[in-house]
Amino acid sequence: MNTDNQARLRVATLIYLMVNAVVFGVGIITVLMTPTLAQHAFFWVPAMIVTSFILSAPLAWFIAPSMMMRFILARRTH
Repeated sequence: MNTDNQARLRVATLIYLMVNAVVFGVGIITVLMTPTLAQHAFFWVPAMIVTSFILSAPLAWFIAPSMMMRFILARRTH
């Protein structure tokens, strides 16, 4: 793993929990606002927790380069 990927992994790790919170929030609001899903909340809430943990990792990985762009551009100019 080169240094760029290591830096990307570190940034993705830092933003993983924030991305997870947003994904979970959107999912839980969707579950609770839809009457048919809210009736079966004992199933959908744990499913939403697991889904948010799984979906947040690739989302954080793809968001990380955007967060690092300032440092990448600064390194190219020097």
